[in-house]
Amino acid sequence: MKKLVGMLLGLTLLTLCYSCEKWFNKEEDPGVLNGDQSPMGGVGVTVESSSVEIAGISNCNASVISLNDGISSYSGSATVKNEFLKNLVANIPGISINGDPVSASNIQFKLTSEGFECKTGPGAGVMVKYGSDIGDTYPIGSTGKVRTVVAKTGVDDYPYGFMLIKVIEVEETPSYLKNSAGVSKVTYIANHKYGLVGVKVAFGDGSDATFPIYTSTQN
Repeated sequence: MKKLVGMLLGLTLLTLCYSCEKWFNKEEDPGVLNGDQSPMGGVGVTVESSSVEIAGISNCNASVISLNDGISSYSGSATVKNEFLKNLVANIPGISINGDPVSASNIQFKLTSEGFECKTGPGAGVMVKYGSDIGDTYPIGSTGKVRTVVAKTGVDDYPYGFMLIKVIEVEETPSYLKNSAGVSKVTYIANHKYGLVGVKVAFGDGSDATFPIYTSTQN
């Protein structure tokens, strides 16, 4: 009888400890990104989108120019004819706009095995944690706004190149940015192996466009 009581007590304590640990890991500080350094944040890694113009965006590419204390700095360029998107990126420090050519310098991200986090500008904060569940949120800097996990199927159903992969989708409303008129939502699409694989932009007129993202290495 004593052994039975002891076993039941032990199982109860284990259950409580597991529940507390799960709560702590998920809810205590959703704005903190942990995990090991991702190879995707290494110096020389390149990132690019489609070679075909999408919603007025073309020639989009960037590369990691430095990695210090887990923070990767990117430089890049794109041709941006879409005025709504041009106004949107103008909010970001390090962005230079000269007509349609747009260049970026020292745009900083933290990339780990757990996800990725923006470190630059008013949108700074966790963008994606691969292990999150639908409904989880991450704070966006000190804006009082959040990014929200809106989709995670757990099956290979998202077309990426010639493959189908599992993705998690995190959505934000960019109203915290001064020049966000014309853009109603931005959705980050990611995979635990390939990192950020797409960005979907919803416009105020009801249309949308998805920009594929390809990185030269993987987790």
